[in-house]
Amino acid sequence: MGEYILGLDAGNTVIKAIIFDKTGRELALAARDGHSSMPKPGHVERDLNELWRNAVAVIRQCIEQAGIDAGEILAIGCAGHGNGLYALDRDGAPLIGIQSLDTRAVGIVADWAKQDVGARAYAHCLQMPWAAQTPTLLAWLKRYAPDLFARVGTVFLCKDFVVNRLTGARSTDTSDMSGCGLLRMPDRRYEAELMAAYELEDCMGLLPPVLESAEIAGRITDDVAALTGLRAGTPVVAGLFDVVASAVGSGVTRTGAASVIAGTWSINQVITDEPIRDPSIFMVSTFDPARYLAIEASATSAANLEWIVREFLEQAPDGNKSPFELCSEMVASIDPNGDMPIYHPFLYGSQQSGNARAGFYGIAGWHTRAHLLRALFEGVAFEHKRHVERLRGAGAGIDEIVLSGGGSRSQVWPQIFADVLGVPVTVARSRETGALGAAIAAAVGVGAFAGFGEGAAAMTAAARNYLPDNAISPAYERRYSVYGEINQAMTPIWQRIAAGQAQN
Repeated sequence: MGEYILGLDAGNTVIKAIIFDKTGRELALAARDGHSSMPKPGHVERDLNELWRNAVAVIRQCIEQAGIDAGEILAIGCAGHGNGLYALDRDGAPLIGIQSLDTRAVGIVADWAKQDVGARAYAHCLQMPWAAQTPTLLAWLKRYAPDLFARVGTVFLCKDFVVNRLTGARSTDTSDMSGCGLLRMPDRRYEAELMAAYELEDCMGLLPPVLESAEIAGRITDDVAALTGLRAGTPVVAGLFDVVASAVGSGVTRTGAASVIAGTWSINQVITDEPIRDPSIFMVSTFDPARYLAIEASATSAANLEWIVREFLEQAPDGNKSPFELCSEMVASIDPNGDMPIYHPFLYGSQQSGNARAGFYGIAGWHTRAHLLRALFEGVAFEHKRHVERLRGAGAGIDEIVLSGGGSRSQVWPQIFADVLGVPVTVARSRETGALGAAIAAAVGVGAFAGFGEGAAAMTAAARNYLPDNAISPAYERRYSVYGEINQAMTPIWQRIAAGQAQN
């Protein structure tokens, strides 16, 4: 029997392949950037054929770098970003890939709010509709792109598409389908009444069979083996919603533990024994039959730094350091107790409103680029704090926070998180917690571990710990209060901006 596990992590931008041993040690990593297209304002799509080509490339590269026989790979697990819509046509060919940054369906969400659709759906799935939610996007296609809608044969999420290409299997898992509001909770099954609430009663046949995350979905086909270098017949499990995978890959598997992910999305999730029933909570997901995750999330996290770097800082003056390292150094040079601007991290809208926009407020002539970067770091942490406070307000007990995602790689940002959130923050040893969580699911699926807890105990560890600095807390509390006040004041302005855009 093999000794290694391959974990795949397909995000909104990058797909990664990593080979782990059973202690969580990384043998090799390969990654490739994807390209998003924005054919219209608010539309964020990707070429599914490119996604598959990138998956093939990183798998082959990873195996070559590891220098192992592909037959030593015990199993394969895949994580992928949740929500969005990855559809096959009726012949099983790629049709359209809509990413979870998409806001085209803001109007449908507004219409549904007037019709009380959210309350009807929430009674079944414990999630209110939002713009990039999978059923909302499917409803948008049905209303505004009927010809394309008529061609849809299978509704997938991101990792389901990758698993399908690897194995030919038409399947999904409970974590993704609960996280996108398509399962009745806590029953964890499809339901005609729920689909009818979304005005999608004719779409039940488009939904793939739901498996447990660690259940074997299929095996590597001969054709895929020839393309990737994998061994034909290698088992592939159904996989995980990437935020759930990151929690598992961070070692967060017990009730009361929280996983905070500073990635493209701001993900804030805590494990509970029973699903939290509170419509103010963004979503409820599940990764085994006995436990649930209450999740507060929005596209407001480290994607803001990626945008700043891409548009303004890509040409770093010091060739020995990445622009991200230079950003952290500039942030560290600013006194957090000093006069600071406020930043709203709403490049892709906010959880409260798809019309929200990013912005710096209170800039003065004495502020430098370093001040603006620190304001960005703080603004992202402030939005995470808003999410964490909402989870606590709904009754979730949080006694441990593990930080992962791109933001956790900074030497400065985790300390800002600890100071803003007011709790100790641990950074996971693995920088690739999504792929590691998927690998743990794969190992569980083939019997290497008895369950997620045992797998996480064997394959994860902490790398760094940060304690809150009480001397800084008053300054952050003041700025956080102003952050919220500006948010409220700007809401009608953002609506007017959106209305003007719609008229153009």
